[in-house]
Amino acid sequence: MNYHVLTLFPEMILEGMNTSIIGRAMAKGLLTLEAVNIRDYSVTGNGRIDDYPYGGGAGMVMQAEPVYRAYCDLTGKIGYAPRVIYLTPQGKVFDQKMAQDLAGERDLIFLCGHYEGIDERVLEEIATDFISIGDYVLTGGELPAMVVMDAVSRMIPGVLSNQESGQYESFQDGLLEYPQYSRPEEWRGKKVPPVLLSGHHGNVDRWRRDQSLLRTLRVRPELLSDAELDKKDIKYLEALLWGEAEETPDENTKEFLIKLLAMKKKT
Repeated sequence: MNYHVLTLFPEMILEGMNTSIIGRAMAKGLLTLEAVNIRDYSVTGNGRIDDYPYGGGAGMVMQAEPVYRAYCDLTGKIGYAPRVIYLTPQGKVFDQKMAQDLAGERDLIFLCGHYEGIDERVLEEIATDFISIGDYVLTGGELPAMVVMDAVSRMIPGVLSNQESGQYESFQDGLLEYPQYSRPEEWRGKKVPPVLLSGHHGNVDRWRRDQSLLRTLRVRPELLSDAELDKKDIKYLEALLWGEAEETPDENTKEFLIKLLAMKKKT
């Protein structure tokens, strides 16, 4: 995977990404990262790339021409026009499915805005994907770009030292990840669940799946509506509903479970 970032702060991208797992993957040649400074393509030649917005209002807007020049120079070097991801609160909220989709690309271009944004005309010309990492506003697109690159990189074969780590984690199957434990067996009076010490892989897998269902129900119940549930999953959720499992849900959760189970049984 080759990442190309159009930004006003290339050092922020390079320093932020060249560490830990992602840094090691770049050292191995599994990933490459290029940060292009949009200021180098200033129309006036003095590094200025912003101007006042038409119609008035606070702040400044990044001009279309410097962004377009940087894009054209970059795609000329790449040899084709890859997908261009513009990081913006107005975009589609990023999720694991989007990370998997983007991981299938050979090259990705990230466009990082600042100030009050980027002239809409150049976005219409070059941007293919508008992505948000949440319903809040940041000072620029660099942090969101790094978030997306980190998530996408985990999907690239060889990036993780243990591929299982990327295969069985939060959101991979539409559910939140199950609780994790390590040594010692008892810490401050809290013990590791006995099933994890049993050595019975089938029971361990079932416990983990049930815990994923339970955690998702507690924290992000809406995810269960789109998750693929098998007969054993349905049986566990029914046990929760009728108070036959380790936790008794409140009335609102019971109401949700009744509707969820009715929907899943129809499908």
